[in-house]
Amino acid sequence: MKKNKGWFIAFVAPVLIAFLMVQIIPIFIGIYYSFTDWNGIGTQANWIGFRNYIYIFTKDKDFLNSFIFTSKFAAVSVIMINIMGFGLALLVTQKLKISNFLRGVFFIPNLIGGLILGFVWQFIFLKAFDWLGGQLGIEALRGWLSTPNTGFWGLVILMSWQLSGYMMIIYIAGLQSISQELKEAASIDGANYLQKLRHIIIPLVAPAFTVGTFLSLSNSFKLFDQNLALTNGGPYDSTQMLTLNIYNTAFAYNKLGLAQAKAVIFLLAVAMITLTQLYYSKKKEVEM
Repeated sequence: MKKNKGWFIAFVAPVLIAFLMVQIIPIFIGIYYSFTDWNGIGTQANWIGFRNYIYIFTKDKDFLNSFIFTSKFAAVSVIMINIMGFGLALLVTQKLKISNFLRGVFFIPNLIGGLILGFVWQFIFLKAFDWLGGQLGIEALRGWLSTPNTGFWGLVILMSWQLSGYMMIIYIAGLQSISQELKEAASIDGANYLQKLRHIIIPLVAPAFTVGTFLSLSNSFKLFDQNLALTNGGPYDSTQMLTLNIYNTAFAYNKLGLAQAKAVIFLLAVAMITLTQLYYSKKKEVEM
C-alpha cells in the first residue's frame, strides 16, 4: 500500500507542481498587482487599493465597449459554430465514400495558427472581396473591414470557419454513440428523417451540445490573435475585444496594474457566464 502511494505521489507531484507554478501562483500574483500602479517595467509597485477597479467602472469606456462587443461576438459565434459543426457532423456520418476525406478537410482550419488565419482572411476580405465587388458591382463587398459592422462579421466568419471542424469531431462522437436500433425502430414506425432528427438524434446528442457550447463560448471570449491580425481592434477600436484591450493597456500604455485589474474582472465574468451556461445546458439535458 505504501509502495503504491509512493508511486502515486511520484507521478502526480510533477504535474501538480507545474500546475501550481503555471496557473495558480500567477493568478494570485496577478490579483496582487491589480491593486498596484505597476507599469510593468520598473520594480516599484505602489499599493493603491481599489483605484484601478474604480477607474475601470467609472472612466474606462473602452473596456465597457470591448466587453459589450465581446459578449455580442461570443453569442453569435457560439450559435454559428455549433450549428455548422453539427451540420458537418451530420454530413460526414452519412456513409459517403468521401466521408473520411471531408472530415480531414473540415478539421484542417483548426490546425492553422490564429495569426496566420487572421492575415489570410484579411487578404480575402481586403483584396478578394474588393475585386469581387468591383466585378459584380456590389459596393457592400468593398472595404469589408473598414466599418464596425463588417469588421464584426469578419471576425465571426473567421472564428466559425476555424472552430466548426473541431466541433464537428465532438458531434460525430455523439452521433456515433446513438444506437442504430433506435433509428431503425423509428423508421419502421414511419418516422421521416426530420422526425428522427428532432425526437431521437438531437435529444441523445444533448451532452455533446453542452461540451460544444462550453468550448466555443470560452474560445470566443478568449479570442486574441485572430482579432489582432484581422482588424487590430479597428476601425477606431470598434472591433476591439477584451483580450486585445487588456493587452494594449499592459504593453502599449505600460499600465500593467490596470491591465491586471481588467484581467481579474474578465476572469470572473467568463467564469460566471460559463458556469451559468453549463448549469442550464445540464438542466436541458435532463429535460430532454
